[in-house]
Amino acid sequence: MAKYYVYVIELEPEVANLRKFRAKNPNYIKGNGCFYVGQSTRTPELRFDQHKEGYKSNKYAKYYGKKLRPDIYKKYNPIPSRVDSLGIEAYLGNKLRGKGAAVWFN
Repeated sequence: MAKYYVYVIELEPEVANLRKFRAKNPNYIKGNGCFYVGQSTRTPELRFDQHKEGYKSNKYAKYYGKKLRPDIYKKYNPIPSRVDSLGIEAYLGNKLRGKGAAVWFN
């Protein structure tokens, strides 16, 4: 049975200058961080490398990804089902947005 993982990638702050990214984050407070939140059957470390290499990559994670932030996601992994991982992905994304961060997630 597959295990799922959520992960959070810290992004370069310049990503907040992009119109589409900014439109998803109207309550962004400059200086509160920019993040990409994802979920996968791959480990966070492997998935981060895949994003940076361009394999099934999100453009923000590929071009603006700085580092993984296990301090935000580690306690949730591994996750038993895709449904649960999608729920935790949305939870983390919304939690970060609630703190004034700019976040991209599906």
